[in-house]
Amino acid sequence: MNFRPCIDIHNGKIKQIVGGSLTDENRKAAENFVSEKGGEYYAGLYKKDGLRGGHIIMLNPAGTKEYELNRIQAERALKEYPKGLQIGGGITDKNACQFLEAGASHVIVTSFVFQNGLIHYDNLSRISAETGRDRLVLDLSCRKKGEDYYIVTDRWQKFTDEKLSVELLMKLTGYCSEFLIHAVDVEGKSAGIDKDLIELLKEWQGCPVTYAGGVGSFKDLELIKEISGGMIDVTIGSSLDLFGGPMRYREVVEWFQNSQNKFQKI
Repeated sequence: MNFRPCIDIHNGKIKQIVGGSLTDENRKAAENFVSEKGGEYYAGLYKKDGLRGGHIIMLNPAGTKEYELNRIQAERALKEYPKGLQIGGGITDKNACQFLEAGASHVIVTSFVFQNGLIHYDNLSRISAETGRDRLVLDLSCRKKGEDYYIVTDRWQKFTDEKLSVELLMKLTGYCSEFLIHAVDVEGKSAGIDKDLIELLKEWQGCPVTYAGGVGSFKDLELIKEISGGMIDVTIGSSLDLFGGPMRYREVVEWFQNSQNKFQKI
Protein backbone atom coordinates (compact mmCIF):
# COMPACT_ATOMS: atom_id res chain seq x y z
CA MET A 1 0.00 0.00 0.00
CA ASN A 2 1.71 3.14 -1.28
CA PHE A 3 0.95 6.85 -1.07
CA ARG A 4 0.47 8.26 -4.56
CA PRO A 5 0.51 12.07 -4.32
CA CYS A 6 -1.29 14.33 -6.77
CA ILE A 7 -1.04 17.65 -8.58
CA ASP A 8 -4.41 18.72 -10.01
CA ILE A 9 -4.34 21.66 -12.40
CA HIS A 10 -7.39 23.69 -13.44
CA ASN A 11 -7.34 26.99 -15.34
CA GLY A 12 -3.56 27.05 -14.95
CA LYS A 13 -3.66 26.84 -11.13
CA ILE A 14 -2.88 24.00 -8.73
CA LYS A 15 -6.24 23.24 -7.13
CA GLN A 16 -8.33 20.77 -5.24
CA ILE A 17 -11.91 20.66 -6.47
CA VAL A 18 -15.10 18.73 -5.76
CA GLY A 19 -14.85 16.17 -8.54
CA GLY A 20 -18.54 15.88 -9.32
CA SER A 21 -18.83 19.67 -9.73
CA LEU A 22 -16.53 19.96 -12.73
CA THR A 23 -18.14 21.35 -15.89
CA ASP A 24 -16.77 22.54 -19.21
CA GLU A 25 -19.22 25.46 -19.24
CA ASN A 26 -17.27 28.60 -18.31
CA ARG A 27 -14.51 26.25 -17.06
CA LYS A 28 -16.14 26.14 -13.61
CA ALA A 29 -15.74 23.84 -10.61
CA ALA A 30 -16.42 24.02 -6.88
CA GLU A 31 -13.02 24.77 -5.38
CA ASN A 32 -11.69 23.46 -2.08
CA PHE A 33 -8.28 25.06 -2.44
CA VAL A 34 -6.33 27.20 -4.91
CA SER A 35 -2.57 27.30 -4.47
CA GLU A 36 -0.28 30.25 -5.08
CA LYS A 37 2.57 27.79 -5.65
CA GLY A 38 3.43 26.21 -8.96
CA GLY A 39 3.58 22.57 -9.98
CA GLU A 40 7.35 22.48 -9.51
CA TYR A 41 6.95 23.16 -5.78
CA TYR A 42 4.80 20.08 -5.20
CA ALA A 43 6.90 17.94 -7.54
CA GLY A 44 10.03 18.94 -5.63
CA LEU A 45 8.42 18.00 -2.34
CA TYR A 46 7.36 14.58 -3.62
CA LYS A 47 10.82 14.03 -5.11
CA LYS A 48 12.51 14.87 -1.81
CA ASP A 49 10.36 12.31 -0.01
CA GLY A 50 10.88 9.63 -2.65
CA LEU A 51 7.18 9.38 -3.52
CA ARG A 52 6.95 7.82 -6.97
CA GLY A 53 3.94 7.16 -9.15
CA GLY A 54 1.90 10.19 -8.19
CA HIS A 55 -0.22 11.81 -10.86
CA ILE A 56 -0.65 15.19 -12.51
CA ILE A 57 -4.17 15.71 -13.85
CA MET A 58 -4.95 18.57 -16.24
CA LEU A 59 -8.63 19.34 -15.72
CA ASN A 60 -9.52 21.51 -18.73
CA PRO A 61 -10.45 20.29 -22.21
CA ALA A 62 -7.59 19.94 -24.69
CA GLY A 63 -7.51 22.69 -27.28
CA THR A 64 -8.49 25.47 -24.87
CA LYS A 65 -6.27 28.29 -23.63
CA GLU A 66 -6.80 26.97 -20.09
CA TYR A 67 -5.41 23.58 -21.13
CA GLU A 68 -2.28 25.27 -22.46
CA LEU A 69 -1.83 27.03 -19.11
CA ASN A 70 -2.23 23.65 -17.41
CA ARG A 71 0.37 22.12 -19.71
CA ILE A 72 2.92 24.80 -18.77
CA GLN A 73 2.40 24.05 -15.06
CA ALA A 74 2.57 20.32 -15.72
CA GLU A 75 5.81 20.55 -17.67
CA ARG A 76 7.40 22.53 -14.85
CA ALA A 77 6.48 19.73 -12.46
CA LEU A 78 7.80 17.04 -14.81
CA LYS A 79 11.07 18.91 -15.24
CA GLU A 80 11.44 19.11 -11.45
CA TYR A 81 10.80 15.40 -10.94
CA PRO A 82 11.59 13.53 -14.18
CA LYS A 83 10.27 9.94 -14.33
CA GLY A 84 8.65 10.38 -10.91
CA LEU A 85 5.15 11.47 -11.92
CA GLN A 86 2.41 10.30 -14.26
CA ILE A 87 0.27 12.72 -16.28
CA GLY A 88 -3.31 12.68 -17.54
CA GLY A 89 -5.83 14.97 -19.17
CA GLY A 90 -6.28 15.32 -22.91
CA ILE A 91 -3.81 12.53 -23.69
CA THR A 92 -4.08 10.85 -27.11
CA ASP A 93 -1.84 8.74 -29.31
CA LYS A 94 -0.73 12.00 -30.97
CA ASN A 95 0.67 13.74 -27.88
CA ALA A 96 1.41 10.91 -25.42
CA CYS A 97 5.07 10.61 -26.34
CA GLN A 98 5.55 14.37 -26.01
CA PHE A 99 4.65 14.12 -22.34
CA LEU A 100 6.85 11.05 -21.86
CA GLU A 101 9.74 12.92 -23.45
CA ALA A 102 8.99 15.88 -21.15
CA GLY A 103 9.62 13.65 -18.14
CA ALA A 104 6.42 11.75 -17.32
CA SER A 105 6.94 8.17 -16.19
CA HIS A 106 3.51 7.19 -17.59
CA VAL A 107 0.58 8.78 -19.36
CA ILE A 108 -2.96 8.38 -18.02
CA VAL A 109 -5.84 8.00 -20.45
CA THR A 110 -9.64 7.88 -20.19
CA SER A 111 -11.69 9.76 -22.75
CA PHE A 112 -9.50 8.89 -25.75
CA VAL A 113 -10.33 5.21 -25.42
CA PHE A 114 -14.09 5.74 -25.10
CA GLN A 115 -16.50 6.55 -27.90
CA ASN A 116 -20.27 6.54 -27.68
CA GLY A 117 -20.05 5.24 -24.13
CA LEU A 118 -17.99 2.15 -24.96
CA ILE A 119 -14.31 1.23 -25.01
CA HIS A 120 -12.83 1.95 -28.42
CA TYR A 121 -10.26 -0.83 -28.65
CA ASP A 122 -8.71 0.56 -31.85
CA ASN A 123 -7.77 3.75 -29.98
CA LEU A 124 -6.62 1.75 -26.98
CA SER A 125 -4.41 -0.43 -29.16
CA ARG A 126 -2.93 2.60 -30.90
CA ILE A 127 -1.97 4.47 -27.76
CA SER A 128 -0.68 1.31 -26.09
CA ALA A 129 1.52 0.64 -29.10
CA GLU A 130 2.70 4.25 -29.08
CA THR A 131 3.68 4.40 -25.41
CA GLY A 132 4.28 0.72 -24.67
CA ARG A 133 2.05 -1.15 -22.25
CA ASP A 134 4.47 -0.49 -19.39
CA ARG A 135 4.04 3.31 -19.64
CA LEU A 136 0.26 3.47 -20.01
CA VAL A 137 -2.21 3.94 -17.13
CA LEU A 138 -5.96 3.70 -17.66
CA ASP A 139 -8.11 6.03 -15.57
CA LEU A 140 -11.30 4.09 -14.86
CA SER A 141 -12.84 6.67 -12.56
CA CYS A 142 -16.43 5.79 -11.86
CA ARG A 143 -19.77 6.76 -10.35
CA LYS A 144 -22.43 4.53 -8.89
CA LYS A 145 -25.64 3.94 -10.80
CA GLY A 146 -28.03 1.52 -9.16
CA GLU A 147 -25.96 -1.22 -7.56
CA ASP A 148 -23.04 -0.97 -9.98
CA TYR A 149 -20.19 1.38 -10.82
CA TYR A 150 -19.88 2.79 -14.31
CA ILE A 151 -16.83 4.45 -15.81
CA VAL A 152 -17.23 8.18 -16.43
CA THR A 153 -15.35 10.29 -18.98
CA ASP A 154 -14.93 13.88 -20.19
CA ARG A 155 -13.75 15.21 -16.83
CA TRP A 156 -16.17 12.87 -15.02
CA GLN A 157 -19.24 14.45 -16.61
CA LYS A 158 -20.45 11.60 -18.86
CA PHE A 159 -21.49 8.09 -17.88
CA THR A 160 -20.36 5.30 -20.19
CA ASP A 161 -22.05 1.92 -20.60
CA GLU A 162 -18.93 0.19 -19.26
CA LYS A 163 -19.47 -1.36 -15.83
CA LEU A 164 -16.41 -1.63 -13.62
CA SER A 165 -15.64 -5.25 -12.80
CA VAL A 166 -12.74 -7.63 -12.26
CA GLU A 167 -13.50 -9.12 -15.67
CA LEU A 168 -13.10 -5.72 -17.33
CA LEU A 169 -9.82 -5.06 -15.50
CA MET A 170 -8.54 -8.43 -16.68
CA LYS A 171 -9.41 -7.59 -20.27
CA LEU A 172 -7.76 -4.17 -20.12
CA THR A 173 -4.56 -5.22 -18.40
CA GLY A 174 -3.22 -6.47 -21.72
CA TYR A 175 -2.93 -2.84 -22.81
CA CYS A 176 -1.71 -1.04 -19.67
CA SER A 177 0.41 -1.48 -16.56
CA GLU A 178 -1.75 0.30 -13.95
CA PHE A 179 -5.24 1.57 -13.18
CA LEU A 180 -6.18 4.88 -11.55
CA ILE A 181 -9.71 4.91 -10.13
CA HIS A 182 -11.35 8.00 -8.66
CA ALA A 183 -14.53 7.43 -6.67
CA VAL A 184 -16.11 10.50 -8.24
CA ASP A 185 -19.17 10.64 -5.96
CA VAL A 186 -16.95 11.25 -2.92
CA GLU A 187 -13.98 12.88 -4.66
CA GLY A 188 -12.91 16.18 -3.10
CA LYS A 189 -15.38 16.01 -0.21
CA SER A 190 -13.03 14.61 2.49
CA ALA A 191 -16.09 12.96 4.02
CA GLY A 192 -15.11 9.31 3.90
CA ILE A 193 -14.16 6.71 1.33
CA ASP A 194 -16.39 4.68 -0.96
CA LYS A 195 -16.24 1.36 0.89
CA ASP A 196 -18.29 -0.51 -1.70
CA LEU A 197 -15.81 0.45 -4.40
CA ILE A 198 -12.88 -0.66 -2.23
CA GLU A 199 -14.66 -3.97 -1.69
CA LEU A 200 -14.90 -4.40 -5.45
CA LEU A 201 -11.27 -3.48 -6.06
CA LYS A 202 -9.92 -5.81 -3.42
CA GLU A 203 -10.92 -8.74 -5.66
CA TRP A 204 -8.41 -7.62 -8.28
CA GLN A 205 -5.10 -9.51 -8.08
CA GLY A 206 -3.37 -8.11 -11.14
CA CYS A 207 -1.44 -4.90 -11.89
CA PRO A 208 -1.32 -1.97 -9.44
CA VAL A 209 -4.50 0.00 -8.69
CA THR A 210 -4.57 3.47 -7.16
CA TYR A 211 -7.76 4.56 -5.38
CA ALA A 212 -8.65 8.24 -4.98
CA GLY A 213 -11.65 9.82 -3.30
CA GLY A 214 -12.95 10.88 0.08
CA VAL A 215 -9.98 10.12 2.33
CA GLY A 216 -10.40 12.54 5.22
CA SER A 217 -8.60 10.93 8.15
CA PHE A 218 -6.14 8.26 9.19
CA LYS A 219 -9.15 6.11 10.10
CA ASP A 220 -10.01 6.10 6.41
CA LEU A 221 -6.51 4.91 5.57
CA GLU A 222 -6.75 2.14 8.17
CA LEU A 223 -10.10 1.10 6.71
CA ILE A 224 -8.70 0.91 3.17
CA LYS A 225 -5.80 -1.18 4.44
CA GLU A 226 -8.15 -3.46 6.36
CA ILE A 227 -10.56 -4.01 3.46
CA SER A 228 -7.91 -4.39 0.75
CA GLY A 229 -5.27 -6.20 2.76
CA GLY A 230 -2.87 -3.36 1.96
CA MET A 231 -2.92 -4.16 -1.76
CA ILE A 232 -4.44 -0.90 -3.07
CA ASP A 233 -2.44 2.32 -3.40
CA VAL A 234 -4.07 5.57 -2.28
CA THR A 235 -4.21 9.21 -3.30
CA ILE A 236 -5.07 12.00 -0.84
CA GLY A 237 -5.86 15.47 -2.13
CA SER A 238 -8.14 17.98 -0.41
CA SER A 239 -7.54 16.55 3.06
CA LEU A 240 -3.80 17.25 3.02
CA ASP A 241 -2.55 20.38 4.75
CA LEU A 242 -0.63 21.07 1.52
CA PHE A 243 -4.04 21.84 0.03
CA GLY A 244 -5.69 23.41 3.06
CA GLY A 245 -6.91 20.21 4.72
CA PRO A 246 -6.50 18.78 8.24
CA MET A 247 -4.16 15.84 7.52
CA ARG A 248 -0.51 16.78 7.89
CA TYR A 249 1.47 15.76 4.83
CA ARG A 250 4.49 14.76 6.90
CA GLU A 251 2.39 12.48 9.11
CA VAL A 252 0.78 10.90 6.05
CA VAL A 253 4.19 10.11 4.57
CA GLU A 254 5.28 8.57 7.87
CA TRP A 255 2.03 6.56 8.17
CA PHE A 256 2.61 4.92 4.81
CA GLN A 257 6.26 4.23 5.63
CA ASN A 258 5.28 2.56 8.90
CA SER A 259 2.46 0.65 7.21
CA GLN A 260 4.84 -0.75 4.60
CA ASN A 261 7.35 -1.79 7.25
CA LYS A 262 4.65 -3.64 9.24
CA PHE A 263 3.35 -5.33 6.09
CA GLN A 264 6.85 -6.49 5.11
CA LYS A 265 7.45 -7.97 8.60
CA ILE A 266 4.20 -9.91 8.44
